[in-house]
Amino acid sequence: MSLTPSNMPDLGSPMPAFRLADPAGKEVSSDDLRGRPILVAFLCNHCPFVKHVADAFADFAREYQARGLAVVAINSNDFHRHPADSPPRMIEESRSRGYDFPYLVDESQEVARAFDAACTPDFFLFDADHRLAYRGQFDDSRPSKDTPVTGADLRAAADAVLAGRAPDADQKPSMGCNIKWKPA
Repeated sequence: MSLTPSNMPDLGSPMPAFRLADPAGKEVSSDDLRGRPILVAFLCNHCPFVKHVADAFADFAREYQARGLAVVAINSNDFHRHPADSPPRMIEESRSRGYDFPYLVDESQEVARAFDAACTPDFFLFDADHRLAYRGQFDDSRPSKDTPVTGADLRAAADAVLAGRAPDADQKPSMGCNIKWKPA
C-alpha cells in the first residue's frame, strides 16, 4: 500500500461551495447546511485505509450528527476506471457499513479539487461559519499498525468545534490511497 498524505489547506479557509447527488439522485448542497458545523469526508469503497476506519467512522457520524454536526461523504474517484467505487457499489457500501449520512458522487472531480483533497480518507471539519477548523487524520491507526481505531483526533476537533472553540492547530495529515484522478 502506498501512502498519500492530506494536502493540509490553511485553517480558516472558507468551505468551497458544492452541489452533488447521491447515487439515487438526491442532491445535497453546501447551502443546505448553512449555520451548522459540517464534516466533509472524502471516502471511497475499495481503499484499505478507508475500510480500516469505515465502521468506526459510521459510529462517529451517528454520534456527532446527534450532537449537531452535519456529516457528508464524497467519493471523487474515477469509477469508470475503478468500478469498485461506482454509484451502485456506493449504495452497497452505505448499507453494509450503516452510513446514515449522504454519500455523494463527485464524478467531475471538481469538488475534490476545490477542497484540495488528496487521499481517502481525507477529513475537512468546518465550524458553523464554514471556516476550516480541522483537516487531517481520523486517528493514528493504520491498516499496517496494531493500533485500535478510535477516531481520537477527529473527535477532539469535533468536540472543540461543537463547543465553539478552535481545535488544536497541531494537526496530523490523514494518510491513505490517492484519489483516483481521471486522465488529463
